[in-house]
Amino acid sequence: MSRPDKHIKKRLKSLELHLKEENPILVSAVEGFRQLSRIGYSMGLLAPNESYATQIPWWPLISVLGTFSAGKSTFINQYLSYPLQDTGNQAVDDKFTVMCYSGEKKVRTLPGVALDADPRFPFYRTSEELDRVESGQGSRIDAYLQLKTCRSDRLKGRILIDSPGFDADEQRSATLRLTNHIIDLSDLVLVFFDARHPEPGAMGDTLAHLVRATKDRTDSSKFLYILNQIDTTAREDNPEEVIGAWQRALAREGLTAGRFYSIYDPEAAVPIENEALRRRFEWKRDQDLSEIHQRIEQVSVERAYRIVGALEKRAHEIEDYYVPELRRLIARWRGKVLRWDIGGLLLAGTAGASASMLLPPAMADSVKTGFSQLMDKPALSLAALAVLGTLVLYLHFLARSWSSDRVLHEIAGKYDDDKEVERLSRAFKRNTGLWRSIFDPDPAGWNGRSRRALKRIIGEANQLVQTLNDRFTDPSGKRPVVEEAEEVDETKVVSGEVMAREETV
Repeated sequence: MSRPDKHIKKRLKSLELHLKEENPILVSAVEGFRQLSRIGYSMGLLAPNESYATQIPWWPLISVLGTFSAGKSTFINQYLSYPLQDTGNQAVDDKFTVMCYSGEKKVRTLPGVALDADPRFPFYRTSEELDRVESGQGSRIDAYLQLKTCRSDRLKGRILIDSPGFDADEQRSATLRLTNHIIDLSDLVLVFFDARHPEPGAMGDTLAHLVRATKDRTDSSKFLYILNQIDTTAREDNPEEVIGAWQRALAREGLTAGRFYSIYDPEAAVPIENEALRRRFEWKRDQDLSEIHQRIEQVSVERAYRIVGALEKRAHEIEDYYVPELRRLIARWRGKVLRWDIGGLLLAGTAGASASMLLPPAMADSVKTGFSQLMDKPALSLAALAVLGTLVLYLHFLARSWSSDRVLHEIAGKYDDDKEVERLSRAFKRNTGLWRSIFDPDPAGWNGRSRRALKRIIGEANQLVQTLNDRFTDPSGKRPVVEEAEEVDETKVVSGEVMAREETV
């Protein structure tokens, strides 16, 4: 059974030390992931340099997606009250930019390797993903990612990601793959559209990849759809028609329910001369911006539920998906081995019978006489049996190896996800070693002990949900009222002090 390497152990210990100060409830979740990883190691689902705990981001994560001209960077700068991102009408930034808090006054821009090598951030080991898209792209990680630090208080407790526009990026396949990655990890996804170009053709990529592909997700509530720069429509005879055209375009992609907003940046707004119209636009803008900001503030709470939910989901995934799938693969392998074994024995028997029939009578009698004399000598008969047994075993293990290769080839052809192919192939190989019987139906590492461990992990995850509910809800109304400032203190996450303290550890 493989075990976690020293690097993973150090990371998990560092994470626990951090969470003890930031959110002690989640320390139990780290231990749950550690126990779950032990099962993953024993079954071959995890390599020594992997852990289920490092496959999810532990910080509240908000991603900002859309076309290059939709005003994503302008929105981020307005939200942070700091000009962190470059803005303009052209594609000013062709990288994914991860933004986090730092106590330093100076803004720092760090290369993509700073994210690729740090499991605290959502792009840990992304270079491996890029290599799967196209060989050699992993070494160009800095062309895809960058990390920016900023002293804005609104970055305390959360991480923001600004994305390049789909239609402005020549590295399209890798960009879409990274986009799907951060969508899966995000607690909140802000999808921006350009009010200056609300027609379907101008936002085709955004509709295809951020509406059509996500509308049926189980976590679809985390998507907010935002028509930005709505102030540019103030001079239209009927600006509501622009919003209507945008919503009709979304509806054609099947999105008929969700949260829709129309906003603009007050500092970059087009002057609206009609006072009544200006007040109406400002009222709508302020209402929608306020609700968007409230959702951003809420991600610290949603993050805790996401992590606990991921723990329970992964536990169920092992028992409900990987165990049955590995049983199926083992059965396929066993069937192939038995067919080869039986076929070999039948072939050997048939060949022997045919040979005896083809021999001349005198020679056949000599063979029978020689065999009888051999059986009368125990030492020689044992040696002959040993040779025969060795040959049978050799042919059997040859059949095991060949059949294993055939099943591994089937795995590679069935799954599109390279990581899934690697995971299932590694787990399957653990079941084809010399020490494993072909008649053992259960995967290696799956036994009564692991079943009980999974049951315990799921129970503890449910208990953590109840603990979170007790923290954030009070159906009886008997708890004393907690001031909002106290709640904010409880949700601080990636402060410069804590990150520095963690690095020291």
